[in-house]
Order: sequence, then C-alpha cells, then structure tokens
Amino acid sequence: MTIKQYRDQFIQELTPIYDAGEVDSFFYLILEAKHQLKRVDLALEPDLVFSVTELETWNLISEQLKKEIPIQYLLGTTHFYGLELEVNSNVLIPRPETEELVDWIVQKSKFKVQSSKFKILDIGTGSGCIAISLAKNLPNAEVFALDVSEKALATAKRNAEFNQVTIQFILQSILETEDLGQQFDLIVSNPPYVRDLEKHEIKKNVLDNEPHLALFVEDDDALIFYRKIVQLAQKNLSLNGQLYFEINQYLGQEMIDLLQEMGFKNTDLRKDIYGNNRMIKCTK
Repeated sequence: MTIKQYRDQFIQELTPIYDAGEVDSFFYLILEAKHQLKRVDLALEPDLVFSVTELETWNLISEQLKKEIPIQYLLGTTHFYGLELEVNSNVLIPRPETEELVDWIVQKSKFKVQSSKFKILDIGTGSGCIAISLAKNLPNAEVFALDVSEKALATAKRNAEFNQVTIQFILQSILETEDLGQQFDLIVSNPPYVRDLEKHEIKKNVLDNEPHLALFVEDDDALIFYRKIVQLAQKNLSLNGQLYFEINQYLGQEMIDLLQEMGFKNTDLRKDIYGNNRMIKCTK
C-alpha cells in the first residue's frame, strides 16, 4: 500500500473521533517521527510505500488513537518553544499557553540576565518545559526546577541533557516547604489549577491519560498552590524580583487580590491566544 493510500484510510478511520484537520496533523507528525518524511517528501514521491512491518506499526498507533491516547505520548515527544521534549504519562503535555508565559518572561528578562547574575526557580516543573526553555533562551541565568514527582523530575533531567542546558533539580513538595533556602530573582510556576467543578470542560484524552496530580485542585481551595508560592516568594524572592504564574482563566481577579493582599506590586494580568485570562506577573 502506498503511503498516500494509507493516509486516506487513516483519516477515514479516525474522523469519527477527531476532526479531519487534526487527523491529518497526526498523520504527518507520525510520518516525520517514524520515517523522517515531511509533507513535501510525500508530494514529491507519491508512490512511496509502507512495508508490512511499517503498516503493523501504523495500525497499532491508529488503534491507540481511537482510545484517545494523546499523540504526544504515543510518539514520546513534543515540541515546545522551539525545543524537542520527551513526554510520558508522568508529566503534562506542554500547552501553547505555557509557551506564551515563557516568551513573556524571556522578553522581560533578557536584558536583566545579561547585566548581572540572575537566579530563576520553576516550581512544579513537570517535563521541565519552562525551566529548560528559560535556560536555553537566558543562557546567563542560573536555573532551578522543583517538583514533587520523582518520575517527572527524571523526565525533566533527560530533557535538560538532550537540550544541553544545566539546571539544578530539586525533589520537594512545595506545600510542605517553609523556606526555599536561598534567594531568587524570578520565580515562575504553572501549578495545578483546574477545579473539580471544571472537569467537564477537560477533554477525555486529557482526563484519561495526563497526571491528575499536576492538573486538579479542590473546589473549596483552588488557590492553595498559589498562596503557598506567594508566601515563599515573600521570603525567597529578591527585592524587585519578579513572580510569574499560569492561572485558572476564571480566577484572574482572585489572583490579583491575593497578590496585592500579600504586598506584591505592579500586577499585570494577561490573556492567552484564546482570549482567556491565563498568566499574571507581579513585583516584590
């Protein structure tokens, strides 16, 4: 069977679950990952064929996609802010909104980092996407990354090595931390923030496959991680240091109130590409 013929079959089988554009994207992601072929290669050589073994591999992936297992987990990698990262069921799949947060930090910090020693802490690092992107784009910064999950940190360490950046990793529960033990110039976190009442908004493939530890908080204390991190920032963020968060889109005002009550200034709430309140920064 030619690859082009299989593509038609692949799309036909998966469109009852996904829209055609998404399935088409899946096809070319797999084609590049498994065969190092791009869309243009298939256009230039329309008679390329799959072997029997290759067809078996594709059929297996197709069956897993029918179960709504995320394509990133099936391929074991994803792309984030120009970097390739390993992802697995121990870590969240990085989102475009988080790339926006990283870009905001890079644009605001690149001149500060050049002029002096600059220490960054990423709390709840998961795959390491934020910490690694910052280390790559702010090469003079000293970057630390903390997570409660040993398996997540193992993934983040592999990602740091693959992307050739140096990060100091910390295995620690932020909720059980009273003092970070040193001062930082910038603290960033994308902590769990989805309330149980919002689970109905989450896609099935996320609910069934991504780690709930990194996603959900109780309805009656949705800001538990933010409150704790802000308390630690009062102690461990340098004067005029910056604090950045990715946040629940419905709790923007609550976040502003929290930061101002805790004595932080210059609060800036931003929307993501979808028009949702998604990230916030402030100054100590």
